[in-house]
Amino acid sequence: MSLGNEMSIEIHNRIAVLRTARGVSRKELADAVGVNHQTIGYLERGDYGPSLVLAMQIARFFGLPVELVFSFEPFEALESQLLRTAPRPVAEMVGTT
Repeated sequence: MSLGNEMSIEIHNRIAVLRTARGVSRKELADAVGVNHQTIGYLERGDYGPSLVLAMQIARFFGLPVELVFSFEPFEALESQLLRTAPRPVAEMVGTT
């Protein structure tokens, strides 16, 4: 990541994971934030970096801080985070000993 050249900055996001978990279609999210549903697809695939306003609108839609939806660094898998922080019985439920 080079902050000197904004064109080379990759923005990672959890839009697809959040949408799926909440049962929201690309069109529903797009309508809620005022963009075309194809824009949501471009964002999810990393083909397009959101404006600050769009990133904040998407985060607000999900009720999360923007840094939990978007990041300069790849996100750790949610399962890994849950296993690391979960009480022992939950970790055992997902097959970890």
